[in-house]
Amino acid sequence: MNGKSVVITHPDRIVFPDGGLTKQDVADYYNAVAPWLLAQVCGRPLSIVRCPQGVGDGCFFQKHSTGGIGKHVRTVPISEKSGRHHYLCIDDAEGLLELVQMNTLEFHPWGARSDDPERADRIVFDLDPGPSVPWGEVKRAARRLHRRLESIELQSFLRTTGGKGLHVVVPLRPAVAWDAVKLFARAIAEAMVEADAERFVSVADKNQRKGRIFIDWLRNAHGATSIASYSLRARPAAGVAMPLAWEDLSRVRKPDQFTLKNAMTWIEKRDSDPWADIASIEQSLPDLEES
Repeated sequence: MNGKSVVITHPDRIVFPDGGLTKQDVADYYNAVAPWLLAQVCGRPLSIVRCPQGVGDGCFFQKHSTGGIGKHVRTVPISEKSGRHHYLCIDDAEGLLELVQMNTLEFHPWGARSDDPERADRIVFDLDPGPSVPWGEVKRAARRLHRRLESIELQSFLRTTGGKGLHVVVPLRPAVAWDAVKLFARAIAEAMVEADAERFVSVADKNQRKGRIFIDWLRNAHGATSIASYSLRARPAAGVAMPLAWEDLSRVRKPDQFTLKNAMTWIEKRDSDPWADIASIEQSLPDLEES
């Protein structure tokens, strides 16, 4: 199927005023990256950010389905503490473009599949720097986390967030109960802090984050989401969350290097998809007490 079969209305509407980028530009980008983006979001509960009037005060985060989005967008019923809710889910480029037609800019998948929402198959560590932390420190932090995970025989993958930080993502196969994943992620973050408390913090308190990098492990819980690889960000610069090979990190000169205007140039020049194997890797959580 080809997402171009979805009709984009008001294609000339300006979505990113700073760059003069339109709704059609957004649709063309998502259609171009669909082969890679869909591999990261298909079959997963989704939350989205919609901007009916372009980026600005009118954007909103949508967690549950309200109906009427498109015939290729399905819903997944999931029980939560607040009750049973229906999440959005897509399986193809048509579903992706139908969400774009409804002014979606950001895609935030669960770290679990819609047919098994009680178990996680992804762990996400969000390296979120305080305002005064240089980009080079964020890159060094990602490499340190990568080495720590390697030391307990866990492969991890890297992406920019389209903002100021980096994500380090650990695939799990078979999937693992959320409680175990959350405890593991917290233990890793706290171990990083114990090893270097001057550079890292594992609590969300902004008063403790000045000059430090918050290792955000809180995304690893039932209902939590993270920005998808290749997703745009609903911010003036039209940033893109770009998956990277670890060896490419040195080539990323600034956190917001990838945008709607240049992302396809990077993608077309790379040798291969750096996340091509993420879904096929079989690895389980180690016993940290024995590591």
